Amino acid sequence: MFGVYVHVPFCLTRCHYCDFVTYTGMEGLRRPYAAALAAEAELAVAALGPERPEVTSVFVGGGTPTLLPPADLARVLERLRGLLAHRPGAEVTVEANPETVDRAVAEGLAAAGVTRVSMGAQSFDDRVLGALGRPHDARQPGRAVAALRAAGIGTLNLDLIFGCPHEDAASWAATLAAAVALGPEHLSAYALTVEPATKFGRLVASGRMEPPGEDLLADRYETACATLAGHGYRHYEVSNWASDDGRVRDGPGTPLPELASRHNLTYWRRGGYLGLGAGAHEFTGGTRRWNVAGVPEYLAAVTAGRRPTAGEERLSAGEAAFELLALRLRTADGLDAGEARRLGVDPAGPDVAVLRAAGLLAPGPGIALTERGMFLHGEVVTRLAP
Repeated sequence: MFGVYVHVPFCLTRCHYCDFVTYTGMEGLRRPYAAALAAEAELAVAALGPERPEVTSVFVGGGTPTLLPPADLARVLERLRGLLAHRPGAEVTVEANPETVDRAVAEGLAAAGVTRVSMGAQSFDDRVLGALGRPHDARQPGRAVAALRAAGIGTLNLDLIFGCPHEDAASWAATLAAAVALGPEHLSAYALTVEPATKFGRLVASGRMEPPGEDLLADRYETACATLAGHGYRHYEVSNWASDDGRVRDGPGTPLPELASRHNLTYWRRGGYLGLGAGAHEFTGGTRRWNVAGVPEYLAAVTAGRRPTAGEERLSAGEAAFELLALRLRTADGLDAGEARRLGVDPAGPDVAVLRAAGLLAPGPGIALTERGMFLHGEVVTRLAP
């Protein structure tokens, strides 16, 4: 598996929880930025050398990529196809916010070869959306989904956040019901995390906001697991569910649903990927690199004919093994017994036995998390790490 991540940092507003590399405004830089993405792709592919991998997925994230003119986005994707062979049926995902998707945008995405759209719905409660600083209301995701379906986009993901201000148990249950009613093939549900360099972070630091407690988050997670399972979604990764249509991917343990995100599976398998755009990260040849975060700095570097790399790191063998353990245990297939031993974990050892008895690891010869274990993923990995 080999992916390409393309970062588009532009947003209409700054959400109160967001600490990603994003910028409001900058309308005049959007088209030059799209041209720079295509130019950086040429520089990045040249650096790969003669042995160029086949692309299995492209993910255009943000920010709000659908603020770029569809024709500009199409040129970036076309340039990638010209530079790197794409496997037949390669997944091409674009993130979108509901307020930016209309008929013209949806048709432009389909014409550009986009196969999958990941939409940031976050909640279907207007009070919660207002608290999050989202620029759309609870009705707009439905209109955006209808436009995307009419344009022929076959696979949709909806992102949701739980543990938000003004959210209660009934609100979260209603959000899950509304999301399921739109019929997405994939759903992601993330616990609200309060980062220091955000509006929420400043509110918490000043004592004007309480972060969500672990018990509340556990209750919300349990509700999501039960609700989505009841509507035919397979919980295949800590925060991700895919429609269980009977098709599966090969894996070492529990087969994963065919509609699982291929691009994210590349990350969770510690596969290679290019990273293009301001603030983008990439992982090739065992080395992780990241680009400068500022858009003017990014444009200046690419215009000068050099990659806009801000830094790089190469993990030690032990660090790489720990990272692989943490990543592989995110997915329901986990590790088979041989893989676990190669990472320094004894499937028959006392630590594994304790975690199984606590209901955090599934029975079987390998190592895989239960749903309860998924919620406590970090604690389980720390306990298992050699």
